[in-house]
Amino acid sequence: MPDRIVSLAPSATATLAALGVDNRVVGVTGHCELDRPVVGGWLNPDYDRLAELSPDLVCTSDGLQAEIRDELRDQGYDVFHHEPSRLDDVLAGFESLADAAGCPEAGVDLRADAEARLAAVDERVGRALADGEARPVVYCEEWSDPPMAAGNWVPDAVEAVGGQYPFVAPGERSQEVDRDTVAAADPDHAVLHICGTGEQVSPSRLGDRGWELDAAVHVVDDSLLNQPSPRLIEGIELLAERLYPETEP
Repeated sequence: MPDRIVSLAPSATATLAALGVDNRVVGVTGHCELDRPVVGGWLNPDYDRLAELSPDLVCTSDGLQAEIRDELRDQGYDVFHHEPSRLDDVLAGFESLADAAGCPEAGVDLRADAEARLAAVDERVGRALADGEARPVVYCEEWSDPPMAAGNWVPDAVEAVGGQYPFVAPGERSQEVDRDTVAAADPDHAVLHICGTGEQVSPSRLGDRGWELDAAVHVVDDSLLNQPSPRLIEGIELLAERLYPETEP
């Protein structure tokens, strides 16, 4: 069981905390929400600082960190790397990271909790649709310059809340979109979860650039949809609240 873990991915850091082993995390990136020594950024870790921490396990995530993973392995580190593209992959990652961290039972429990929460969302959505609600079209924007419709697990998240997402296929990377494409889909809701901004985004962002859409605009902390961790489950619950405020959870 690794006693000293360095996490170079915010999603891994959040998952380790949810697994209850954050006491074994000795280093993180400046993008992680855990008070530990910082070993650089997500794409530019400080390898010398990392070496000083003598980790038994280093965690990375996403294809953008694949070269970092390979370099660390070449240097002899034990690296757990996870590249989820769908919601099911995110859930499976809870167990695989738990296995790597030496706490498999916690991974099983964390996944079971996530699945129970998703089932509760599904029940809420089912009641809303049974009451006559139409399936809403939802536009999710994860980057604004240029505008990018969110991909990967976000289409699955929208489907989990009963929405339609005609912008990116589930599992595909985020894609650049223009106003005409989005307007043609006539979204009922627009969700702004811009990378690196938390929730410090003005709801007027779409209108300010000339995108006058007949849609309710929601600003969501980017970690709730962009991060493949238990935070994503919280994000799906929040989307259900925003789309169906009249339906009790």
